[in-house]
Amino acid sequence: MHDDLIARAKAWLAEDPDQETRDELAGLIDAGDVEELAARFSGTLQFGTAGLRGELGAGPMRMNRSVVIRAAAGLAAYLKKNGHTGGLVVIGYDARHKSADFARDTAAVMTGAGLRAAVLPRPLPTPVLAFAIRHLGAVAGVEVTASHNPPRDNGYKVYLGDGSQIVPPADAEIAAEIDAIASLHDVPRPDAGWETLDDAVLDAYLARTDAVLAAGSPRTARTVYTAMHGVGKDVLLAAFARAGFPEPVLVAEQAEPDPDFPTVAFPNPEEPGAMDLAFAQARTADPDLVIANDPDADRCAVAVKDGGDWRMLRGDEVGALLGAHLVRRGAQGTFAESIVSSSLLGRIAGKAGLPYEETLTGFKWIARVDGLRYGYEEALGYCVDPEGVRDKDGITAALLITELASVLKEEGRTLLDLLDDLAVEHGLHATDQLSVRVQDLSLIADAMRRLREQPPTELAGLPIVRAEDLTRGTESLPPTDGLRYTLDGARVIVRPSGTEPKLKCYLEVVVPVSAHDDLPAARARAAELLTAVKRDLSAAAGI
Repeated sequence: MHDDLIARAKAWLAEDPDQETRDELAGLIDAGDVEELAARFSGTLQFGTAGLRGELGAGPMRMNRSVVIRAAAGLAAYLKKNGHTGGLVVIGYDARHKSADFARDTAAVMTGAGLRAAVLPRPLPTPVLAFAIRHLGAVAGVEVTASHNPPRDNGYKVYLGDGSQIVPPADAEIAAEIDAIASLHDVPRPDAGWETLDDAVLDAYLARTDAVLAAGSPRTARTVYTAMHGVGKDVLLAAFARAGFPEPVLVAEQAEPDPDFPTVAFPNPEEPGAMDLAFAQARTADPDLVIANDPDADRCAVAVKDGGDWRMLRGDEVGALLGAHLVRRGAQGTFAESIVSSSLLGRIAGKAGLPYEETLTGFKWIARVDGLRYGYEEALGYCVDPEGVRDKDGITAALLITELASVLKEEGRTLLDLLDDLAVEHGLHATDQLSVRVQDLSLIADAMRRLREQPPTELAGLPIVRAEDLTRGTESLPPTDGLRYTLDGARVIVRPSGTEPKLKCYLEVVVPVSAHDDLPAARARAAELLTAVKRDLSAAAGI
């Protein structure tokens, strides 16, 4: 076993094109570090519907140039099998460690395989890549990013020519092509032959951002903005300047791209502490709202002044606000969200007489809804211009929420006032998440098995009226690994995360409200119920 492991490591080393990972792997082999080698050679990073994501380092279980070249070659083979020989593949990348290298390797592989490749001019937001695919008539797109993962990670996200991320069976078919590559020496990688795009694509994206706003709408709301050490700043500032909003006040410490994300433990606005610098800036600048992008700027976080201090709005609150704003503006088309998001959007759409759909988790599903006009997911993802970007877009979402804040400001109101109105109109929809990060993935499987074998009959004293195992699929949803409990006045969904070692439980309670005066009591009741649901669910799952 030990000899076999060393032999596999040496075979990998002989093919590795990257001096940095070669040195790292040679060091492990020389040191005879069997434990670390076993971790890196225990399998291969699995290519799925989120593409690839993992820790940087040498070996098949890490993100590195060898793994990326194989992934690109598998994608190229898949595209050619599907009649796209000679087609264009657009490649974007963020500012993480190795992102530019992975983008260049992908361009070389596509060129060597007889496809055309075009690379975005520099690290840019993921939505610019999603836009470029449709704008340039590409057959596929690749974005090198690990979104809001820790600094040691990177990833590889694949889109097809419709501009949305891959879904089954394309992921499995691409994975099979990747597995069929015997040796990296079989993959032609010319030194040139692809195109590096100029700013024309970015200019076209920015020109489309204007279409998100209503002509002549007020543009007075003042913002504090953080790019969270990512690539959002320049594009967001350009979009805000075009729209005529006051220039956002930047959180200087987080404004420039930095792959080490030095000021945050996790570069995700949802994580505790990530917004501390932005809130400190807001206490000084006193804006109308705080806006944050995640590092690849496809997500948008919003914070407001609540009482004496600043608080983040939940993704579901922003999702409902944007939906209500679009309804008020007379938007037509289908409103959509994933099953883990608040049911409030369905009520808003229903009252407006608009079609509404629920999808599985992820924008790869939301973006595919027929006639989509607006889609969102509770994890801070909003698609407000589906014709331009068939994915979540943190830049256009920031524009739209700032327009809404401006409209309300002119009326002497705030985003919180509108949330209160929605609660009175549709019931107070309060959401929360129980999220458990594990070192050992088997703990997640154990929790799911325990819930399937001994399902709870009630949570927080509320009877479960329907329990669904989503692996069987439903009338409207394809199968997925998850459980959904419908309670009398609440809803719970439990699923393993698709991108991180986490078990995620999404909770929603709905408390009827008859007048604005009843809101404090309704909020207290909702908080009490959510706490109790969390406690009972933890016990039932054994986490």
